[in-house]
This record gives sequence, C-alpha cells and structure tokens, in this order.
Amino acid sequence: MSRGRGDGDLKKRLVTWIVVIAIICGCLYIYSRNSGTSALEYGSKSLRKLGSSYLGGEDDGDGASNKPGEDLQDDVMLKSIPVCDDRHSELIPCLDRNLIYQTRLKLDLSLMEHYERHCPVPERRFNCLIPPPPGYKVPIKWPKSRDVVWKANIPHTHLASEKSDQNWMVVKGDKIEFPGGGTHFHYGADKYIAAIANMLNFSNDILNNEGRLRTVLDVGCGVASFGGYMLSSDMIAMSLAPNDVHQNQIQFALERGIPAYLGVLGTKRLPYPSRSFELAHCSRCRIDWLQRNGILLLELDRLLRPGGYFAYSSPEAYAQDEEDLRIWNEMSALVERMCWKIAVKRNQTVIWVKPLTNDCYMEREPGTQPPLCKSDDDPDAVWDVPMKACITPYTDQQHKAKGSGLAPWPARLTTPPPRLADFGYSAETFEKDTEVWQHRVENYWNLLSPKIQSDTLRNLMDMKANLGSFAAALKSKDVWVMNVVPEDGPNTLKIIYDRGLIGSAHNWCESFSTYPRTYDLLHAWTVISDIEKKDCGAEDLLIEMDRILRPTGFIIIRDKPSVVEFVKKHLSALHWEAVATGDGEQDTEQGEDEVVFIIQKKMWLTSTSFSVTE
Repeated sequence: MSRGRGDGDLKKRLVTWIVVIAIICGCLYIYSRNSGTSALEYGSKSLRKLGSSYLGGEDDGDGASNKPGEDLQDDVMLKSIPVCDDRHSELIPCLDRNLIYQTRLKLDLSLMEHYERHCPVPERRFNCLIPPPPGYKVPIKWPKSRDVVWKANIPHTHLASEKSDQNWMVVKGDKIEFPGGGTHFHYGADKYIAAIANMLNFSNDILNNEGRLRTVLDVGCGVASFGGYMLSSDMIAMSLAPNDVHQNQIQFALERGIPAYLGVLGTKRLPYPSRSFELAHCSRCRIDWLQRNGILLLELDRLLRPGGYFAYSSPEAYAQDEEDLRIWNEMSALVERMCWKIAVKRNQTVIWVKPLTNDCYMEREPGTQPPLCKSDDDPDAVWDVPMKACITPYTDQQHKAKGSGLAPWPARLTTPPPRLADFGYSAETFEKDTEVWQHRVENYWNLLSPKIQSDTLRNLMDMKANLGSFAAALKSKDVWVMNVVPEDGPNTLKIIYDRGLIGSAHNWCESFSTYPRTYDLLHAWTVISDIEKKDCGAEDLLIEMDRILRPTGFIIIRDKPSVVEFVKKHLSALHWEAVATGDGEQDTEQGEDEVVFIIQKKMWLTSTSFSVTE
C-alpha cells in the first residue's frame, strides 16, 4: 500500500512538473511571437540610456539621443547593441508592412499608399542590429554578379517559378542565375535595348546615341535586367519598383550590383528633381496611367528632360482587343494634350517624345486638361511632396535653349551644367569642387588599398553628395554611386543628374529605402555632425548605416574629431573595426579640421552576436 501511495505521489509531482513546463513553454512562445517588439523596445530604451550615460548627459525621460559633438569619456565604450530577431533579416523600417498592420494606418490601396514610405515613430524603431540570413556569404563580385548571386543571401525562389517562362531567374544549386529576360523581353534585355535604339535610328543600334542619352528611369523594373544590360552602353538607370508581391526584386537587383531603389508611383513625388532623365521606360509595368487625370504620366513628364523619351511596351500599344483599344485611345489623347508626340511605334512598343520648348503648351486651347502648373510650384521640391496633376513648363532659359544644354557623356561629368546658375555657383566653383574631391578620393583609396582589390567594391553611397564630385572622381573605377542629398539642404540633386549621375533626396533621421546589406561602401561627409542639428539621434544613424552596409563593407567618415571619437566608442557594439585614420584639410564651413576615419564591418553570425565581448 505504501508503495502505491508513493507511485501516486510521483505521478502527481510528474503532472505538476508537466503543467509547469507547459506554462513556461507557452510564455516562451508568446515572447518569441513578440520578439520583434521586445527587441525594438529594448534596443530603443537601453541604447539611449547607455548613450546618455556614456556622454555624461541626463536621462530626461523623453528618449532624446545624445549629440555626437559632446565630450566623450575616454574610459567608457558601448559594449553591446541588441540583435534583431532573425525574422527581421530583411527589415526596411519605413517600408514595413507589419508596421502598417500594427498601427492600422488607413491607406488607399488603389493609390498604392501602402507601398509608400511610412516610418515608425521613435518609440517603435528597431534599434537593433539586423542579422544576416543563415549561410550568408560575401556577394559574388561584379561583373559576374550581374548574371549570378548566392541563393543563401536572398533565399527567395518564388520569382524563379512564377516567371519561369520569362527568363527572369533560374535556381541552380546554391546559386540563382539571371539569363537577362523580362516579362516583355524573354530572349534577353540586350536584344530589347538594341531594338529600341534601332527604332529610334540611333547609330549602330546603341541606345546612348553617342552620349546624348545617359540617365534612365526604369519603372516597374523587375529584377533590373534592363538596367543591368544598359550599363554596357555607358548609360545608367534608376531601376524602380515597390516592395509589392514581387517584394525581393529590388533586393535581387542590388545583390547583382545594379543601381536600384525601392519606390512607387503612388501619391507622392518620386525623390528625384525635375528634368533628370533622358529616357523613361515601362515594360509590362502594370501601371494604370489613366488614373486621377493622368497624374502618374504627369509625374514622368516632370522627370523627363526636354526632348526626353518614354518607351512603353505593353499590350495596349498594339490594341489586340476592345479593352486594350479603349486604353490606347484614352492614353493617346492624354499624351497629345501633354504635347508628347509619337517618335516611333513598332509591334508592342511605342516611344513618345517630350517637346523641346513651351511652344506647344502655349498653343493649347484655353481650359485644356491637364493644366500647366502654377508659377509658384517648385518642380524640384520632392521630399514628401504630393504629386500634382499638371504640366511643368520649362524655364525661360530652357525654352530659349531648346533643350537641356548638356554636353554628351562622358564630357557631361566634368562640364559645368546650366542649372549651376540656380544656386549662384560659378563654373570656377564647380571645377574647384571637382578638383578637391579628386584629391580626396585618391587619398581614400590609398588608405583603403591594403584592404581592397579592384573588384572588392561595387555599390557605393555618398550620404551627402553636394555636387556629386565624390562620384565623379570614381569614373575610372568599376563602381556606381547612389548620391544622396539631404532634404533640408541645397537641392543640388539636379546638378548631380545633369552630370550624368544618379541619386535621391533623403532625410537621415529616417531609414533609407533599400534592403539590408545592399552597399559595399558608405561615404559620410559631415553627415553625423549634421544630425546634432536635428531632432534625432546619432546612434540611430549608426544603426541604419550598419543595416544597409554589407558584411565586410566599408564606411568612410569625414567629420570633426569629436565625431570620430564618438564613433570609435561604438565600434565594438556595432561589430565594426577601425581600418585607417587620416588628416583632412580644414573645412572652411565647419571652421575646424576634419578627420578621415575608415571602418570595416565584420562578418558575424546571429548565434555569437548576442554575447558581449569583454
């Protein structure tokens, strides 16, 4: 009997332990489901608390981050920054669908508002390091990367099966190959590009037309094979697509080393100035160009240069059925009222050309729609500015010039463009800036030389590009540069485009519209010290820089000595290491000497990133 009671007690204890374990497992499951929020809250609160105490500041309770220019304690170093949950390895904070769902934003899906930027408030930021996916490898080098990437780096193969009949991409073992096809050009982007050049009667079927066509906007670009194959013609495309059902297409483009940007023709202007592109392209891009009085076509019109082309490949162009015919007729009537003319139409492709002057606009009947934009509308104001359903006329200077007045490429890169006068800059100022940055970039490469080979770098970003002279100095390198112009400074982005380069406006208090691990090198000239003038924190900026930088990638910081010391305190926590330090000449605007500090991001694994190295 005693033995039976002992067995009963044992069973009771066993049941009790099973219940306890079940409760613990349930709690762990709930925690794991909310781990993104936990990491977010922990990262935000702990990082700001650490930053405040390390900089000798007081925690005032409002979550304000420290300023990088403040004095730092020499004996204190930030030890760790939380690592985000593995589920967030592809997080784009301002294009996060989960944020839209969680905050229950009321967006008009028909206007694509859910694909536009919606940034988290400071309390909801993921102030944690984005981990690479399992098995991540250093990306394959350019130019081989145009045609093949590691599958582990972007472990998404649904596009390969969904677009299998269109030659977008093919999975082969541990790699993904890109045959160069597209929805409209199954047999290769190179042949399609040559066909467009042939339609326009350009010599030797080369689309750059002896350097007259340089900058291109490819809307709804897919995996950007059109832009990738265009590079061999000395042209550069801003390949644009939203984070939609084909959500990884821009990630594939950047992994391939092709210029690309996450964006959508929705309700806001694209972050590019007026008259930036010689060619806009849409191949089966599934855009309703007739909606809202043609506002999306009018946005393209704003972006095209005088005499610029819009190449449109779509079923509507050859009107096979009643619905296609209706769309074609309405679209033709709209572009005619916009003063576009058909340059050529063949098979499934039509190419319209924009007028060189204002003459056609002035000759339209009174009340013709769409109207001309009002004289007080700034066509170059783009950051968070709604699109407008109006035609942007040319300035008097452009009207008289009957064109953009730009030199052919490559002379365009170093020839002072006419729009310099908009800023009161002289040709001498432009040439001096080009010369200064040529010298600076040569110095950078001397400091980097022990760490890089000729093919180490491909995707570069200049975080404060000014006139684009950093990128201009790299013409001999096999790289491309995303030139970023802060939204609250001089709007010099149009000068950058006039030089035959590309870029975007941006506010560095917010995350950039790109995937994690997409750039090999970031150039930060006084960007961090500029943050202290804004209501946002330098730590947030450093974490964002880490997000978009590839493992083993580099950061060149050119800033005040106090800023460099501030960054050094965060190296261990960010898994960065110092590569080189150099002296910079005195910056007359800042009023003090600048220091050049070069950093490399380490390759780290999630399993070891949570540990704190003493």
